[in-house]
Amino acid sequence: MNAATTTDIAICGAGPVGMALALMLLAQGMAAEKILLIDGKSAAQASQDPRSIALSYGSAQLLQAIAAWPQTTTPIHQIHISRRAYFGRTLIDRADVGVPALGYVTRYGELVSALSQRCIAAGIPVLRPVKLESATETTQGVDLLLDDERVFQTEILVQAEGGVYLEQSAKSTRRDYGQSALVAQVKVSRPLAQRAFERFTDEGPLALLPQDDGYALVWCASAATIDALLQLPEAEFLQRLEHAFGSRLGHFTHADVRGTYVLGLNADPATSSRIVAIGNAAQTLHPVAGQGLNLGLRDAAVLARRLAHHPTPTVLAEFQRSRSTDRSSTICLTDLMARAFISPAQGSLTQMALGLSLGLTDVIRPLKKRLAEQMMFGQRGE
Repeated sequence: MNAATTTDIAICGAGPVGMALALMLLAQGMAAEKILLIDGKSAAQASQDPRSIALSYGSAQLLQAIAAWPQTTTPIHQIHISRRAYFGRTLIDRADVGVPALGYVTRYGELVSALSQRCIAAGIPVLRPVKLESATETTQGVDLLLDDERVFQTEILVQAEGGVYLEQSAKSTRRDYGQSALVAQVKVSRPLAQRAFERFTDEGPLALLPQDDGYALVWCASAATIDALLQLPEAEFLQRLEHAFGSRLGHFTHADVRGTYVLGLNADPATSSRIVAIGNAAQTLHPVAGQGLNLGLRDAAVLARRLAHHPTPTVLAEFQRSRSTDRSSTICLTDLMARAFISPAQGSLTQMALGLSLGLTDVIRPLKKRLAEQMMFGQRGE
C-alpha cells in the first residue's frame, strides 16, 4: 500500500455544502493545504446540473461572505402560501422582515461552478472524480482509502456527500412519505415578478419559484399520481397543473422536460470521535419550504467556526450539541408541513384548524415575521 498523505480536514463531497465548508475554513484562517476535498463526480458533471434550487437570504449572506455567489439568480420578494379548495392563506413580503429579498432561485450547476472557481483560485486541493472506498478511524485520525488506491490520513473527516449516511443511531429519524416530486420549468400567461408560491393540494405541496421568464415547478404527490403526470402530453399536463394550482398566474403555457425523485425524511445526528456528517449526509428533508440546502450551509458555517483552529474530537461533540436545536426545529417544520396539509376529510376540524393557522399567520405580524425568519435563518446562534 502507498504511504499515506496527511491532511487536517478531509471533506467527502465537493457539492455546495462541502465546498462552502472548505471556503469557510479558509475564511476562518485555515491554510488551504490543510484541507482536502474528495468527490465522485467530475467538475463538468456537477456544473452542468440544471436543477433549480432556492437559497434563503441567510444562505445568500453566507455565500457572499466567501465570494461564491452564482452568476445568475432570481430574487424572491414575496411568498404566497395557500391551500387548494380551502380558505386561509399567508403572504410573506420582504418588507415584513426588512430584507432586500426573502431568498433567491438559481441552478445547482451555477452554484457549484461559483464555489468550484473559488476553491481553485484559493488553492484548495480537490480530488475528482474519485470515490472514498473506506474510512477507518484510529486514535490518531482517520485512514482513508480511495478507489484509485491513494491513501490519506486526516485528523477529521467531514461527510458532506448527499445520500451517504453514518451508521444509524437510536436517535435516527426515517420516514417514507409515499410521495414523489415532479420538477420542471414552466411558463404562464400572467407571471407575477419575484413572487413564489407554495400551494398545498390534497396529495402534497406544489411550489412555483420565479426563475428567468417563468417558474421552477416542484409538485409533490403520490408516486402513482406523479408517474401518471409524467406520461401526459404537454397540453394535458398543463391542464392538470392549472387545475391544481388555480388561475392566479393566468394559464400555464409551456412545460419543459419533466423529472422526478422520491421523497422521504432521513435524519441521522450520529457522529463518532473524528467523523461528522453535514448537509444531506446528515439530514435529507422533504422539499417543502426549500430548507434542505439552507440547513446544510448553516451546518457548514458553524462547523467552520469551530474546526478552523481546533480540529479535534472535542470540537465535533460541541458542534453536534450546538446544531441540535436548528436541525430539529427545521426538520420538524418541514415534516409537519409535508404531512399536515395532505387533506383529511373536507370540512374536518383539522382542515378548519389549518385554514385558521394560515389566516392568523397572515394577520399577526410577529407570527409572520417569526415564520419568515425561521425560513431565512433557522434557529440563530450556536
